[in-house]
Amino acid sequence: MRISPTLADAPQPAAAPPPPERSAARAAFRDCASVGLGMLPLGLAFGALVIQSGLDWWWAGLSAALIYGGSFEFLLIGMVTAVAPLASIAVAAFLVQARHVFYTLSFPLHRVQGRLAKTYSTFALTDEAYALTSTKQSRGWSSRRILWLQFFMHLYWAGSAVTGALLGSLIPDSVTGLDFALTALFAVLALDAVRDLRGDLPTPVLAALCALAARLLFPHEMLLAAFALFAAGLLARHLATRRKPTHA
Repeated sequence: MRISPTLADAPQPAAAPPPPERSAARAAFRDCASVGLGMLPLGLAFGALVIQSGLDWWWAGLSAALIYGGSFEFLLIGMVTAVAPLASIAVAAFLVQARHVFYTLSFPLHRVQGRLAKTYSTFALTDEAYALTSTKQSRGWSSRRILWLQFFMHLYWAGSAVTGALLGSLIPDSVTGLDFALTALFAVLALDAVRDLRGDLPTPVLAALCALAARLLFPHEMLLAAFALFAAGLLARHLATRRKPTHA
């Protein structure tokens, strides 16, 4: 005798997975939450500095949205208030931001899909975004997750800069130490990167040797020389590692 299956016995459809955009955005928000919170005092300090320098509050938001240069934006305030020539500003921008050229050696831009997405990802490539996307845990991140992470960090910076500018008049001039937030943030990112190396300690040693060589050989262009030597060293190590025979 054949018994017809009841509705309770029928297989239930599996729950639909969350939309990729929503899950990628949620994951990216968690990825950058701690670093983004570290950027808040820096952005507040930048916004307050804009007001204390005699500029309008909207200058902070415009700079954070269109320049998005971090340390260069702090330098730019003094150059703007001093009415520095455009050529001097351009040279300063190149010297301060030239390190981003070397970030592209290991930044996962090849995983970002779409020309417009690649353009924004290149624009939003900051020290913090590079530090978060160049770890072993981030090698499987999707294009949406990388873009969402960069967007959230851009939002952290622009939002905190505008807030600092709007509240800049309420911050007394006696408050000091806000500018150290940039150094502290970079120190934390560097420590996290070193911990993630797990035995690949020659990288910081190589960086220290390049900085020392640049200081001795090119004291007047130490920053650019150190980055060039470090990039050459990384390329040489990459080629030597790739050619090394593997054993079964």
